[in-house]
Amino acid sequence: MLQPWLGKWAHRHKTLLSFSDRGSILVVVYAAFSDAVMQGLWHRLPLADLGLVALADTVLLALVLLLTTVLSRVLGLSRQDEITVIFCGSKKTLASGVPMANVLFPAASVGLIVLPLMLYHQIQLFICAVLARRLSQSKNREEAGAIGQDA
Repeated sequence: MLQPWLGKWAHRHKTLLSFSDRGSILVVVYAAFSDAVMQGLWHRLPLADLGLVALADTVLLALVLLLTTVLSRVLGLSRQDEITVIFCGSKKTLASGVPMANVLFPAASVGLIVLPLMLYHQIQLFICAVLARRLSQSKNREEAGAIGQDA
């Protein structure tokens, strides 16, 4: 609807809009986490429980990655589409989770409530970065093999 009026401007100012978008997400997450720390998050959550939350997040992410991989293959998707489904299927966003938690829960509880989402997000970033590197390396090996066969 706004594309005819703002599309060209937005494309020219993509860097500024990206900075603004990421900055606003950072402010929302930082504010929620800071408030949680001020409310005594680390005194209310023992280290062992934090470890259990991280473990549960890791298992959840592994299940989602496995499920999206298997589902993509069962549906017969191309390799590129499979990779897209795997990466997009595992995304959970802090940008929408934190504001929803702020609306739904008392301010004193929000930090503890969104902590699993914050941990999931960090675990997902690390694991998907490793996965992306491996997929890129396997693609490079495949391309090198195809070039070697053509010669």
